[in-house]
Amino acid sequence: MAHRWTNTLTHADVTPRGAFLNRRQVIAGMAGAGLASAAGSALAQSELEPNSWEEITSYNNYYEFGTRKEDPALYAGSLTTEPWSIEIDGLVDRPGTYDFSAILSELTIEERIYRFRCVEAWSMVVPWNGFELADLLTMAGVQDGAKYVAFETAYRPDEMPGVRYPVLEWPYREGLRLDEALHPLTIMATGIYGKPIPNQNGAPLRLVVPWKYGFKSIKSIVRITLTEAEPPTSWNMANPREYGFYSNVNPEVDHPRWSQATERRIGGGLFAKREPTLMFNGYQQEVAGLYAGMDLSKNF
Repeated sequence: MAHRWTNTLTHADVTPRGAFLNRRQVIAGMAGAGLASAAGSALAQSELEPNSWEEITSYNNYYEFGTRKEDPALYAGSLTTEPWSIEIDGLVDRPGTYDFSAILSELTIEERIYRFRCVEAWSMVVPWNGFELADLLTMAGVQDGAKYVAFETAYRPDEMPGVRYPVLEWPYREGLRLDEALHPLTIMATGIYGKPIPNQNGAPLRLVVPWKYGFKSIKSIVRITLTEAEPPTSWNMANPREYGFYSNVNPEVDHPRWSQATERRIGGGLFAKREPTLMFNGYQQEVAGLYAGMDLSKNF
């Protein structure tokens, strides 16, 4: 299993939003042993008051169910999530079809309160429940030649009305470098606020990589492939000029059509002041070392 950690945050460290917050708080990511102070510093850069259940589940991008923010909540109920399985293949020791319920019985579910930053320059704070992706990859056995991890979303035209339109090349695909995938901040989310993750948020299993723009956190995963070569990813395939493979949150690198220097916090009201966007979405101390020596304006 991957290295685990906890912190000393309590309920008093988070401003309550109704009954949903009546449970423990777990710190949002450390790169390894001895980094509690660094992770705490990252958290201190923002209030980290989680958005409400209603905000998190009613304002979504999930184009398989439509391109409007309200479409996923309206139409994702058609997605059948039980039973569910994930095909894990490629450069692994134990390739095969992994039953989702069996995975849950083997791995430890934690709560992670993470910032979530969309490439469209809006943001939330989400209390996810899930397990470290590293633990699932350990279960499958990563082979020495693996350098990347590719992901694929379910493709079900009879349940997903949005795939009738060529917004993207379906099924939706994403990918990470192996060291990014194995980082302790990277989780597979199975819930929100201690409840099973709703369909519109990526049920029953989605990736969450909190220092990257939200579209990297692929939803409703049905396949994971370990590869030697960098895998194709949907938005990069659609428009490589606007969506790089890495897609790390970087306020100094604008999207070609808008600035990324600030963001609009969902729940702040129509006239809320925009907030400065933090490098790596506030997780710079934990993840900057992954990109040492890289030109982040070219490897965007």
